[in-house]
Amino acid sequence: MKAKIIGTGSFLPKRILTNADLEKMVDTSNSWIVERTGIETRRIASDDEFTSHMGKEAAKIAMNKAGIDPLDIDLIIVATLTPDYLFPSTACIIQDMLQAKNAAAYDFQTACSGYVYGLSMAKAFIEAGIYKNILLIASEKLSSIVDYKDRTTCVIFGDGASAAVIAKSDYGLTIEGVCLGADGSVAELLKLPAGGCRRPASVETVQEGAHYIRMEGKELFKHAVRRMIQASEECLKLTSTKAEEISWLIPHQANLRIIEAMAKRFNHVPENKVFKDVIRKYGNTSASSVGIGVDELLQKNAIQQGEKILLTAFGAGLTWGAAILTKVDK
Repeated sequence: MKAKIIGTGSFLPKRILTNADLEKMVDTSNSWIVERTGIETRRIASDDEFTSHMGKEAAKIAMNKAGIDPLDIDLIIVATLTPDYLFPSTACIIQDMLQAKNAAAYDFQTACSGYVYGLSMAKAFIEAGIYKNILLIASEKLSSIVDYKDRTTCVIFGDGASAAVIAKSDYGLTIEGVCLGADGSVAELLKLPAGGCRRPASVETVQEGAHYIRMEGKELFKHAVRRMIQASEECLKLTSTKAEEISWLIPHQANLRIIEAMAKRFNHVPENKVFKDVIRKYGNTSASSVGIGVDELLQKNAIQQGEKILLTAFGAGLTWGAAILTKVDK
């Protein structure tokens, strides 16, 4: 039996950062932001709200929907590029918060592709019989690494978390297949320059602003569209799925222009079936964006037996991937 998502959840901080707010902070305007990104608002975590806290809240909702007790979880996987600490892992912190005492726990980092990469790991573990109930969490406090004086990045990113319970089950969203890719030769296009062992934190790195996101947006745009289409087509082939069978497309919510360019070239899905709500309301929440999209899609639409959902993502690394889910009713 294939692994299935049997419960989803998401969490967004209460604080809303509007385009009007950003106009007071940096040289930008509402029209400039909307035209170039499609973003109207984004959520920003409070000073005492961390990646672990947001991930925990999303996880509680997913477990409640799945009817799973924390003690039934035997593995917690956390996708994040903004962990609470370099170590211990955020997954271990969340394990304690949830009192999921029977769960192994670890973090991994594939930037904005995190949710899709995580589905691949969970599917493999479940179908190999190694674990029974896996909690996949993608959580990001990007506001902690954004320079709010840099209009090329500060208008884009927001905070938030998503979660999914994955298990062998007779119902849920079957993870039909996942295709992943990476290209480290262009890693310089999107990175956090300091804080690792190459450039440990110092007075110099702080003064340089080297602990903030650096991004080459125009170059990333071209890679993002091409790679998400590539991964999507590979996943269709892997799962013997016809493009016309896809009912919904949920791309990584990085930028509305990227979403629309990808959807235009992958034109098998009607425009009204391309999920775009996350980018408009929450901005780019990195690893959590696709999972937030899945959760909101299920909340707002009555997905029918047999409908197929295509997920695709792209992030720093560079990394990318796609997954196909099929709805199976009880």
